Amino acid sequence: MSMDVGTLWGWLLLLLTAVGSGAEFQRNMLKLQGDYYLAGFFPLHDNIRTKRERPILEDCKLGTENKHGYHLAQALRFAVEEINNRTGPYPNLLPGVRLGYHLYDTCAIQAGVLASVNVMQDQEEILRPLPGSSPPDDSPMVVIGPDSSSRTMPTAVLLGAYLVPQISYEASNEMLSNKAVYPSFFRTIPSDTIQVSAMIQVLKRYRWTWIALLGSDNAYGLQGMQSLSQQSAYHDICIAYQSVLPRRTAANTQMLRNMVDAILRTNVKTIVLFSSKSRLQGFFPLVVERNVTGKIWLGSEDWIASALIADIPGIRTLGTFLGMSVKFKVIPGFGGFERKMQEMSRHIDRSEFSKLPLGPLGECLQTSDGYVLAASDHPMDSYDFASSFNVYRAVYAVAHALHKKLGCDVGVCKARTINPWQLLPLLKKVRFSVGNSSMYFDENGDPPTGYDIVAWLWRGSQWIVKEVGSYTPYPSSLTVNTSLIEWALPADATSAGPDGQVPNSMCSPDCDFGHRRLQTGQHKCCFDCLACPAATFLNKSGASSCQPCPEKEWAPPKSEKCLQRTLLFLAWDAPLSVALLLLLAATLLLTTGSAVILLLHLDTPVVKSAGGRTCIVMLASLTAAAASALCHFGLPTRPGCLLKQPLFVVSFAVCLACVTVRAFQVVCIFKFASRLPMLYDRWAKNHGPEYTILAVSAAVLCVSVLRVAADPPEPSADLRFYPDSIVLECSHTLSPGSWVELACASLLSGLCFTLSYMGKDLPANYNEAKCVAFSLVVYMISWICYFTLYLISRDAFTMAVNVFAILSSVLGVFGGYFLPKVYIIIFRPQMNTSAHFQNCIQMYTMNKQ
Repeated sequence: MSMDVGTLWGWLLLLLTAVGSGAEFQRNMLKLQGDYYLAGFFPLHDNIRTKRERPILEDCKLGTENKHGYHLAQALRFAVEEINNRTGPYPNLLPGVRLGYHLYDTCAIQAGVLASVNVMQDQEEILRPLPGSSPPDDSPMVVIGPDSSSRTMPTAVLLGAYLVPQISYEASNEMLSNKAVYPSFFRTIPSDTIQVSAMIQVLKRYRWTWIALLGSDNAYGLQGMQSLSQQSAYHDICIAYQSVLPRRTAANTQMLRNMVDAILRTNVKTIVLFSSKSRLQGFFPLVVERNVTGKIWLGSEDWIASALIADIPGIRTLGTFLGMSVKFKVIPGFGGFERKMQEMSRHIDRSEFSKLPLGPLGECLQTSDGYVLAASDHPMDSYDFASSFNVYRAVYAVAHALHKKLGCDVGVCKARTINPWQLLPLLKKVRFSVGNSSMYFDENGDPPTGYDIVAWLWRGSQWIVKEVGSYTPYPSSLTVNTSLIEWALPADATSAGPDGQVPNSMCSPDCDFGHRRLQTGQHKCCFDCLACPAATFLNKSGASSCQPCPEKEWAPPKSEKCLQRTLLFLAWDAPLSVALLLLLAATLLLTTGSAVILLLHLDTPVVKSAGGRTCIVMLASLTAAAASALCHFGLPTRPGCLLKQPLFVVSFAVCLACVTVRAFQVVCIFKFASRLPMLYDRWAKNHGPEYTILAVSAAVLCVSVLRVAADPPEPSADLRFYPDSIVLECSHTLSPGSWVELACASLLSGLCFTLSYMGKDLPANYNEAKCVAFSLVVYMISWICYFTLYLISRDAFTMAVNVFAILSSVLGVFGGYFLPKVYIIIFRPQMNTSAHFQNCIQMYTMNKQ
């Protein structure tokens, strides 16, 4: 709590005059004799506010009666009477001990300070008695009160200097939990820290994220407003407008009107009021004056249950009133106790109050002030019940601590002198129940209770405070029955909130899933919604960035979750795979069947002209090349990746080498034998064709082996080619080594094509130029198509095209080279004779001549 220099000097002057004014002040208090005393600080009157340079205390009786303070004082008196008469919930509490009290009218902060000085003066006389004087025997051990945080803080500092325990029933400011500053302070009302948490939870429950915040210009309102402002930032609640409410005067009425206009300009639907009721008593009429409707007014415990605010004309038109109310239980017998006091006082003329002697009635009311207050009609509202219950619990907490100190557990209390500071450790340990409500103090002197959530209801002209939920701090839990709240929507309302009729209070509506926020101003509650791009998602509202999908998942734009990527590979059971497998089976059947046929007719002219035993090698290599297509089906495996390309390239290269050598032989025999007779004969007779085929095949094999050894292909998952799919293939498909491998096969096929084309005019039995050329064209076109498609697509169809290129290459060579031979052997045996071949050669020679 901070004070300016002038105010500080004023308090010092007030303390210096405390001794002189103590006698007059004591005459204004109510007192009950007892063995041990409590001091009760209650606002029995409202102080007359006059503008003075110093904090001088006016006579409290000059102010108006405070009915709330009256009920609080009666709650203390009732609790003491229960304990003394053994009629309360603990009849064995303090047996043989009578509690007394001093009740002070703390109508202002100055009155509370003077009351504290009186208590401190008694303690000073006890600790350091003056020579010839006896210490007072009615010094209070514990102070109960005052009522507000502003009035409590000065008294808590003063009483803490003598470690006099102080238990407040209404001071909720969280700063009072600081034991370094207020070492002897306790309270039976929860700290504002808990109240702020409850308010935050209500705002979150209904997603009221665009609010105005007002607080009264005292310690209660300023600290509460500061805590709410700080906590709101952690819960994505934006404060569109924030201001301090002063007490309404003629000078600041226009300022309050401007405050109302400023709230309306922000277009907020929820206004949080952490204020004392004295400030709102002047503020709400100005709100009514502006014809405000349809707002949600979320209030603190000081005013939400107060009839003083609910009775303001026209306030019910402002909207829905929700707020925090201290948890309480109705005190059994308390209402009857007050009615008894009132009935007894009504039988006495007010003019005779000051003349009454202490008798049977005087023992109840003690002073003329008590008669005056009791005779007035003071109906109780929810706020009075809650605070009275807190006073009641405070008295019982003191009684339990005193019971322990006096050793009363054995049935008899040991009379002894007790200093106030001796009760401090015992108060920290008290634990009891009142009305099924557990009561104890934590390490900060705070009770464990939470708050009730209450709403205002009207039944005609009757005002009702309805409990609609509760908040418990340990652990933090909020329950609200929304159906019990009667929401007041404005006449032009077009939309409701998350619970049907709950009004919205947001700067911008929530973004749909799959959209992120883009803040558009200084408040993070005001934003535009942007769609999340592909490969990102957002499955919650309120985030400002989209989350990237995991590597093996994907998401289209505006996604709220990621999807599993499609795995792309040539499955065995796919329809296209089944068709290719049937074609592969037919190809293998043709190559192996043809090999058997040629092997059975190995000595016939057709087979000899085709290359003899070389044909068997060619068909075996074609069979192996076709079988390499099996490595392309199913999920990639390491053996499959190692064999897939080398097996086809080497096998097909062997076949091309055989065709090339055979074409070279035929061309040499018919065109170059006469020019190079010795060289060709030596090459042919020394197994030149076989060695040539072996050398070419070995060269291609070496290239393939080196390529696999240097850069072995592995099963891989390509995550980059498609955003929504994973290509399962073998790595290094287009590596430099594979290009060298394919280049060797292409060079060999080009040489084969050239030599075959040179024999286009040879005898028909030796002329396969057209067929072989066609086969090689099919081979080249197939692979060009595949590699072109591979560069733009990696799906299962592209993999199928790869298999089809293999089979078309094999079938092309088979159809162009072997199919005519097999046809002649099976269907035209008359052409498979030596005579037929000799006739063809003679005709070729005659045509040449």
